[in-house]
This record gives sequence, structure tokens and C-alpha cells, in this order.
Amino acid sequence: MIKTVSTTPYADQKPGTSGLRKKVPEFQRPNYAENFIQSIFDSLEGYQGKCLVIGGDGRYYNRDVIQKAIKMAAANGFGKVMVGKGGILSTPAASHIIRKYKAFGGIILSASHNPGGPTEDFGIKYNIGNGGPAPEKITDAIYERSKVIDSYKISDFPDINLDRIAREDIGGMIVSVIDPVEDYAALMEELFDFGAIRNLISLGFRLCFDAMSAVTGPYAKEIFEIRLGAPDGSVRNFLPLPDFGGHHPDPNLVHCKELYDEMMGDDAPDFGAASDGDGDRNLIIGKGIYVTPSDSLAILAANANLAPGYSHGIAGIARSMPTSGAADRVAEKRGIGMYETPTGWKFFGNLLDAGMATICGEESSGTGSNHVREKDGLWAVLLWLNILAVRGESVVDIVTQHWATYGRNYYSRHDYEGVDTDAANGLIAALREKLPTLPGTKYGDLTVSAADDFAYHDPVDKSVSQHQGIRILFEGGSRVVFRLSGTGTTGATLRVYIERYEPDPTRHNIETQEALADLITAAQEIADIKGRTGRDAPTVIT
Repeated sequence: MIKTVSTTPYADQKPGTSGLRKKVPEFQRPNYAENFIQSIFDSLEGYQGKCLVIGGDGRYYNRDVIQKAIKMAAANGFGKVMVGKGGILSTPAASHIIRKYKAFGGIILSASHNPGGPTEDFGIKYNIGNGGPAPEKITDAIYERSKVIDSYKISDFPDINLDRIAREDIGGMIVSVIDPVEDYAALMEELFDFGAIRNLISLGFRLCFDAMSAVTGPYAKEIFEIRLGAPDGSVRNFLPLPDFGGHHPDPNLVHCKELYDEMMGDDAPDFGAASDGDGDRNLIIGKGIYVTPSDSLAILAANANLAPGYSHGIAGIARSMPTSGAADRVAEKRGIGMYETPTGWKFFGNLLDAGMATICGEESSGTGSNHVREKDGLWAVLLWLNILAVRGESVVDIVTQHWATYGRNYYSRHDYEGVDTDAANGLIAALREKLPTLPGTKYGDLTVSAADDFAYHDPVDKSVSQHQGIRILFEGGSRVVFRLSGTGTTGATLRVYIERYEPDPTRHNIETQEALADLITAAQEIADIKGRTGRDAPTVIT
């Protein structure tokens, strides 16, 4: 039986760069999740009788909302729902399932790298038929609908058993509970030389992967330990937990400090890696060296041809604007396309669909390719392993040789988390006002050469996205970027990106914060960070 339930709208359901994210208690308000899901369906056309993929990262409230979404999909006329066993589907795996089975779209329940638990974060994101996040024209329509919604439709049938693989007809709609790992693992075997990686591991190569008690645990267990033969225990924290074991599932040097310390030790494994809450981010650490996401993107692009799935080369590289220019130098030397987009994976989708880019990346630890339409943490780890197996060199050797060939982009991101929203918005507004006066201004030995508010003109669909970050460019090629994050749920996060290009190999071993010290000082002065936020120092430095 289909019920139409009266409701009243909430004013705060505007999706960010990765869907709608709020604290769990907010999603538990009466009809809150239902309103947003119905707003998604009301903003779409032509889905009657089609397939919808549903899954999430296993965080708290995941199962509850999956049951709501299944029943609402049935009431709204979908013909089939595919859902991961246990409610589990990593974000890249969900993208692959949408693409492989030609689903109409998918609902992914995740707040990515944000903490999970009864009082922590939850999220709902809609992905379109190409497997990628909904573009702004759809998320804008969802938001507009959410502001006036007055009812939602839901079918009245018992909860689906999510813990067994099965296919059943529920009120005329097929519900298929699938193995969340199998299709994704099979795709990875197509892209990478598993035989070469198995051989590397059999020769004593040691890897350590921290799944952070999040969604990639089952995927990493199957791929690294079962299919590639890594010893039992190579994958840590592999059981997905609703609260991620009380840890923050963001694979950076703060939240993966234990892994970092181990990789810097005397008896370090050869290769260390981690992924985040929903499996779309990655951390790469070699024995004695941390590889920044920006450098990782450039190195993966430069060596992608060593993997079977990319043996014919890549068409182009795309990076988010705040990501360092390291990949640009690879594209220039290889004579391939290079594209600079706003932050948010949805901006890569058109480039990938048009065959203009093959590999994409963001400084926030997201890297991926045209195999799906999301960033993919395990994909990046496997490509690194494939490169290491073929080249027979260490991570340190590969990185230092890359810098010698292309130069080094010293790069760091300073996050000021939980800043008062009005103060953060005021800081950005003040920066915008002073942009015309900045060129020619000196800060110590640095001279501003240009300053703007980045706008993206999509070369495929010709859409324009304004106000994507404040860029301050200095003579000599250094730069500072300021933007507010769209992924948090409390206050505002001010991100400051600092970059200096160094072509001289004799100057490639300076400590990063030291190499960027004058730029860091200039950034603080230009934006008056302390005066406007009260913060003496960043919360997180990566």
C-alpha cells in the first residue's frame, strides 16, 4: 500500500559539494530525511520502472534511512532497487554499480570523511546515471523543491533484510541485495596487473592499509589479502563500524598519525595507505616519505601507462583549482590536456564523459579516473602498487626522480575548523573587496602579480560556476588560495592553500612549512586571519 504523508518543509536542505550533510539528530527530526529524498525524486523525470542504486558507508543511521529510501522508491514508481548487503557500498563502488547495470541513478548515504555516531555526521547524496554526483542544476532543483514540499510518498511494507544476498518482489518493485565488493573487485582486476603485484608481495614487499573502521575494510580485505596475497593483518581496522571506532575517518596526517609514525620508523613497511569513511579518499606514505595528494596525482598520471587499464596512455588530467600545479607540469611535458575545475568531483564528470580527461584529482586526498565518476581511494592505492611492482623501486626513489624531472611544488593546506560562520564569510567578503588593489602589493620579499575570484567555464556544457575561491598569485609562480569548505556540518572551515614551485633539485629537501614560511605569513596578513577569526594557528595542517 502506498501512503501519502503530509509534511512541512525545512529551510536548511541545500546540498553542498557532496550532498546534504547534517548531524544525525537533525536527520532524525520528523520527516527530515523523507523530505529530502522526496525532493530528489520530485526533481527527476523519467525514472518510472527504472533501477535505483542505494548504499552507504555503514555509519550510524545508515540502515534506517536505507529502509526509508527503499520504501519511498517503491512508492514513487521505481521498478528496481539494488542495495549493498548490510547497507554497505563504498562511494566508488556505488558509482561502478550505477554504470555497470545502467541504473537511472543512486542514493549514497554518507558524510564521507566526517565523524560518525549518534551525535555526529550523516549525509545523503544523489548520483546521476553516469555514476557521478548530481550537477548543480539538479542539486539546485532539489533545494528549491525542499523549500516548498508538502507531502511525500512511502510504501507500507516490512523492512528489507539487508544481511542476506537475495532478490525479492516487494509490491511490484524488485529489491536486489547484492555483494557490495564483487563487482568492484572484478573491475580492479581489469585495470591493474594483479599478477605483478602478487609477485611483488611474494618477494617480501610489506604493505599496511588502514581502513579506519570504515567502508573500505571489506574491499581491502578481499583485494589485498585474498586476491593479492598480502599476509593476514596487512589490512587494519577492516570492520566497518557505525561510529568508525570513535575515530575520525579522514586519511590525513593528523587522524592517521599512528600509521605515519610507523612508516617513519626503522622497521617500517615498504608502503602504507589509508582510506576514509566512504572509500573515496586516500593517504599514501612510503617508507620514510609522505606523498602529498597533489604529488600523488602527478606521479600517478606520469606513470599510469604501466597499468594495463591505461597502457595506451591518458587523454588528459583534471585537477581542482586549489590542488597544486604539479600535474600541470606532467601534462605539459606529455602534451596532453590539462583542466582546472572548482572543488567537487561533480565538475570532473563532463570532462570524463567527453573523453577529455582520464585521471582526476583533488588536494583533499581524492584521486580517480574514468573507470567510475567518483574519486576512488583503493584505485589510487592499487595504481601505486602496480607502479611499484613494474618499476621495482621504492616510493622515495619514485618521488625524488619525479621531482628531478618535473620540479617540486612545495604545497600545504591550513584548515581553520569550526570558525564562526559570519566571521568566515566576512573574511572572504573582505578579500573579494580588496582584490583590485592587491596586484603590485609587497609582502616581505613577495610581490602580488594577480588576484581574482576563480570562476569556472565548463568546456563541455558551457556552464559557469562563480566564486570558487580567492586566488593570490605572486611573481615567480607562488600562490595562496582561500576558500570555505562545503563538507563540514559545524560552523565554517576556512581552507588556506599555499604553494611554491621549486625547479632546482638541490632545493628539494627543505621541510615543507619552512619552504612556505614567507607565503604562510603573507596569507595571514592578506586575509587578517587572526583579526577576523581570533585564531592564532590552523586546526589541521596537511
